[in-house]
Amino acid sequence: MLLSRLAQVSREVAAASARSRKIALLGELFRAADADDVPIVIPYLAGRLPQGRLGIGWKLLAQPVPPAAGPTLTVRDVDERLTGIGAATGAGSQAARRRLVGELLAAATEDEQRFLVGLLTGEVRQGALDALAAEGLAEATGAVPADVRRAVMLAGSLQTVAQALLADGPAALDRFRLTVGRPVLPMLARTASSVAEAVAKLGACAVEEKLDGIRVQVHRDGDEVRVHTRTLDDITDRLPEVTSAALELAGERFVLDGEVIALDEKGRPRSFQQTAGRVGSRVDVAAAAAAVPVSPVFFDVLSVDDRDLLDLPFTRRHAELARLVPEPMRVRRTLVDGPEDVAAAEDFLARTLGRGHEGVVVKALDAPYSAGRRGASWLKVKPVHTLDLVVLAAEWGHGRRTGKLSNLHLGARNPDGSFAMLGKTFKGMTDKMLAWQTGRLRELAVDDNGWVVTVRPELVVEIAYDGLQRSTRYPAGVTLRFARVVRYREDKRPEEADTVETVLAAHPEAAP
Repeated sequence: MLLSRLAQVSREVAAASARSRKIALLGELFRAADADDVPIVIPYLAGRLPQGRLGIGWKLLAQPVPPAAGPTLTVRDVDERLTGIGAATGAGSQAARRRLVGELLAAATEDEQRFLVGLLTGEVRQGALDALAAEGLAEATGAVPADVRRAVMLAGSLQTVAQALLADGPAALDRFRLTVGRPVLPMLARTASSVAEAVAKLGACAVEEKLDGIRVQVHRDGDEVRVHTRTLDDITDRLPEVTSAALELAGERFVLDGEVIALDEKGRPRSFQQTAGRVGSRVDVAAAAAAVPVSPVFFDVLSVDDRDLLDLPFTRRHAELARLVPEPMRVRRTLVDGPEDVAAAEDFLARTLGRGHEGVVVKALDAPYSAGRRGASWLKVKPVHTLDLVVLAAEWGHGRRTGKLSNLHLGARNPDGSFAMLGKTFKGMTDKMLAWQTGRLRELAVDDNGWVVTVRPELVVEIAYDGLQRSTRYPAGVTLRFARVVRYREDKRPEEADTVETVLAAHPEAAP
């Protein structure tokens, strides 16, 4: 498949407002695709690289490259070139990478260049693309959409299912079953603004602690245990405590869903970054485990003794969980009869926050396990932090945001009146807000290198975020987690923005 076709469809999908139109565009694309192109096409559509992050920043892309006259690049050509760029390491690698990037862009047309730059910088973003692609695959092959979604859930990979579908048709979906040892995509929760809202939507429900840890899926087959992250990465060797805990359970074959979390000597959660750092540690695991031990906490079970439990209601799955996992290794929870009992749910949230956890997940008692989807039967509730920060710069957008200043660089005040950058966000912006901020930021611009517009630090914006984490990338030593724009504060002056000191004081666990 030519890259030009993929770039065109990506642009059209981003511009389309109707879900049906997006699905139709993707269906047409998949009908024209070879099965062997799919492992490249699907990640590119979603703005991901099969190679993962290549470390290609704006500095490598800042020099304009004359475009090719016509389209010749295929998606496989691009994939091979990007693999070569990723392999360039060691002495002289920076120059080699610059040369290889330049050669790739020189082989691309102007439209293809825009797509590639967005892909390399993470700016090709398509919301819920995997879900749309599953629908597009169904349309292209005549498969039932629900069957495609279930196969993706069980395979843990949209690309794997797409290859099978395009090669062998809908009958290929029968190959995908829940198998101990092969991770499935985890069920995800939507957000509710309050416990009362969540309980009103679900009625009788379970209210469970929401731990600020790392999601894990634990598979045991006899003496063999495998541990996978929510992105299905195998991290078994990094978490010997989880393997030991799984081997102590009575069952011989099972699949559990839960989290690992680092606790201090008082049993309170350590910062998310400490847990994440421990899980990410690949060197001297024994020393890391001694310094920051983690504990598994489980809240669901997907399979026991080769019985697929996915379609059972949560009440029955939890009963199976309780038989298999002792109470200290299960997440705390309370049962609520419905809206008339919301006070009990709110009390449980307050006690959960008091124990240092980040919120609760409210779960419908009759719901199956909808793996890989943000189903309406799990609703997460957690307090929202907000800060008033100053816009220091903004990046030109791509796709639907082409021509708009989108990704904001956010700063808090230093004691000397300067600003320390805390992170970036492109989330939470309406089309109206994008149009307004583009005009306003251009008025404040002091530099524009074609990618980033630096502005006078005069515009205050209210930012919601989920917490802080340590970061050597930013001068304050921390960055915002899941930042999103709430509104602009034209009533506030830059000197009224929050200070770095205030930010750190609100999150002492993340202070550098």
